[in-house]
Amino acid sequence: MFRERGINEIHSVLKKVDDPELPSVSVLDLGMVHDIHLVGNNVFITMVPTFAGCPALEIIESNVKQAVEDVSWVKVCDVQFTFDYQWSTEAITEHGKNQLKKHGISPPPENYHQGDEWTVECPFCGSDYTSMENVFGPTACRSILYCSACRNPFEAMKPVVSYSKS
Repeated sequence: MFRERGINEIHSVLKKVDDPELPSVSVLDLGMVHDIHLVGNNVFITMVPTFAGCPALEIIESNVKQAVEDVSWVKVCDVQFTFDYQWSTEAITEHGKNQLKKHGISPPPENYHQGDEWTVECPFCGSDYTSMENVFGPTACRSILYCSACRNPFEAMKPVVSYSKS
């Protein structure tokens, strides 16, 4: 019983730990949390980075560790990033997608297939009359697009999907 309540409490805490590059979008809503394991009062969290070269991983690790260790019953929190699992934009929760839009960032396209061209709706007006301006955005996980309807430039999360070799 304690284990289930403990994991639920840690989930609640992680919903409040924002990605430092995406304010108000939690690491949990981005789908970065792969596993939470409790051993007594010690918490072990395995996370999947959005991109291998993400410069914010140390900050994320520190923020997660601090937030979890602020929970009264937690003695130690160990955070590890793993590359054994591939992060996918499909892991972003609906809440996470809505939070991205509030910051003028379009969530990745739905039902994207590796190698296909992609476009997204404008986070400001909802138009799909958008075009890619630059595949390279301010971070490795975002691109810059332009909306022809409302004439606003905006960022979009690059689609990253899991795929299996046939």
